[in-house]
Amino acid sequence: MALIRCQFESDVLGMTSSLLVALPDSAKYRRSRRKYACLFLLHGLGDDESIWQRRTSIERYLDELDLRLAVVMPCGHRSFYSDMKSGLKYWTYLSREVPAVARHFLPISEKREDAFAAGNSMGGYGAFKLALRCPDRFAAAASLSGALDMAHRVEDPKNSIADFSLIYGDPVRVRNTDDDLLALLAKRRWSTPAAPQFYQCCGVSDFLYQDNLRFRDAAKKCGLKLTYEEGPGDHDWGYWDQQIKRVLKWLPLKK
Repeated sequence: MALIRCQFESDVLGMTSSLLVALPDSAKYRRSRRKYACLFLLHGLGDDESIWQRRTSIERYLDELDLRLAVVMPCGHRSFYSDMKSGLKYWTYLSREVPAVARHFLPISEKREDAFAAGNSMGGYGAFKLALRCPDRFAAAASLSGALDMAHRVEDPKNSIADFSLIYGDPVRVRNTDDDLLALLAKRRWSTPAAPQFYQCCGVSDFLYQDNLRFRDAAKKCGLKLTYEEGPGDHDWGYWDQQIKRVLKWLPLKK
């Protein structure tokens, strides 16, 4: 397994940015000209692009499962992967620039069937937003304890943090916008054969559990292709380390 740090000048952010990439390095892959499928793996609030490599065994899981899969880990800081009202355009960065940069520097497939997104907490929200807003470019997305009902989050005074007004404006508005995952569910038909597949999991002791139930129920009504799992677990890396291996097994990778 190769671990590659790619530092580059981001035109969208107007500053130097970086990607951390885990890339299979077995001899059989080096001999093949076939490009890698790609999982864009997103971090949660307060972390950065290094966290999945530091807190989980994702490199070992990739080796064990022998997957022809590049894992691209970008940094979204505290943006909730949105074009901030008072800040930088992290949605444009994530949805457009990161895939283009990764495919420019690395042998990563440009086919929709080879493009996936996943993440934990804030990253689960970002991953589902990618697949819901760009269903023509992502075949599947996975959320691990995702913040999947942001309208509820920002409207509840108990959840208020300064970042929300910087991201979503003042007054804060998420409901019925393109940053509202439940509103995105209602915008199109998701029961078609070409629609992306979704994987959602959350521990029953997680503070985001009720948010996940609301998304699950809305997804069922919309005909979303959703694999939903819950069980013992909290909002922590012990749970996410177990679940990311399940996600890797679930991904609809072409053989």
